[in-house]
Amino acid sequence: MSCVNSSVCKLCRRENMKLFLKGDRCYTDKCAFERRPYPPGQHGQSRLKFSEFALQLREKQKAKRYYGLSEKQFRHYFELADKSKEITGTKLLKFLELRLDNVVYTLGFANSRREARQLIGHNHFLVNGKRVNIASFITKKGDVIEVSQASKEMDKILSAIQAVSRRTIPSWLEANHTALKGIVKDAPTREDVTIPVEESMIVEYYSR
Repeated sequence: MSCVNSSVCKLCRRENMKLFLKGDRCYTDKCAFERRPYPPGQHGQSRLKFSEFALQLREKQKAKRYYGLSEKQFRHYFELADKSKEITGTKLLKFLELRLDNVVYTLGFANSRREARQLIGHNHFLVNGKRVNIASFITKKGDVIEVSQASKEMDKILSAIQAVSRRTIPSWLEANHTALKGIVKDAPTREDVTIPVEESMIVEYYSR
C-alpha cells in the first residue's frame, strides 16, 4: 500500500463512511468518525455541490481506501475486470474481496486489512498447506486458509479472533476459530459485498 502520511481516521471522514482502518477501535466510542462525522478541514461542515466527475472520483477513492490499495493496484484490478466476461463493476469487487489480505481479515484472523497484510508478509498464513506471503494473492473456491503452526499462539491473531464477534462473517466464507483456519466456500456475490459503493461510478470514472 502507498504511504499515508495523515491520520487514517481522516480518510474515513473524507469518504463519509467507516473504512475500519483501525480494527477494533472503530467499533468503540474512540472512533473519530463517530465523534466528527464530516470531512476534515475548515470547510468540512459546509454543504458543497459536487460535479459528476467528483462523485465518480469519491466512489473510486472510497473503495480504494477501504481495501487499502494504491492507485496502481486498484487500476490493475479494474483492467482485469474490464477484460472479463462478467459485469466489470461486479468482477472488480470480487477481485478485491478475494484478495488474501481481505479474506484473512474477514475470517477474523486480523483486526484490520493493514494488519492482515503485515501478518501475511511475515509468513504467518498457509493456503492449502503452502506458505503464502503475498497479500494480493487471489483466493478461489475451495481454498483453505490457516494460521501456520508456529504462529498459533500469536497474541495479535488471538486478540483478533476475540474481537471478531463485532463483525459478521459472510456466507461465502467459513471460519473455524478453534482450529485457526477458514475455507473459501464460494466466490462472493454482489450481495455479499457490504461496502456501500456504487461500482458503476467507478467504471464510469475509468472509462472517461
